[in-house]
Amino acid sequence: MKALVIGCGRVGSSLALELDRAGWEVTAIDEREEALARLGENWTGGFVVGHGMDAKLLREAGIEEADAVVVATNGDNTNIVVGQVAQKMFGIDCVVVRVLDPKRAEFYASHGLRTVCPTSSAITVLSEAVRACEVRPRLVG
Repeated sequence: MKALVIGCGRVGSSLALELDRAGWEVTAIDEREEALARLGENWTGGFVVGHGMDAKLLREAGIEEADAVVVATNGDNTNIVVGQVAQKMFGIDCVVVRVLDPKRAEFYASHGLRTVCPTSSAITVLSEAVRACEVRPRLVG
């Protein structure tokens, strides 16, 4: 299985390493060459420097042979556009896009883009954690 991971920050690099350990052939893409360091000295996957909106760069990275594309840059707009390009232009069925804005994530998910919204996940987990606390009445006085 082949995957492209676009955005090699904390999330993207961790995911690339996880997929690599699971036996995937992974190519990471990032605008900054320094991001390669996040993958470690033993990284055997691919790494391409450039912007994920560049169709030529995506081809060079192997998008036409990819089974999955994950877009996890630090910008919702970029992630959405690149995700749509991978899905519509290159016909990738498994495109997963990180979208921080819950309303936008919901909107694009309803239009066929597979979105992951860490903000919504955090709200849910934090809310459950607060409700699970044993709250004792405070004495006033």
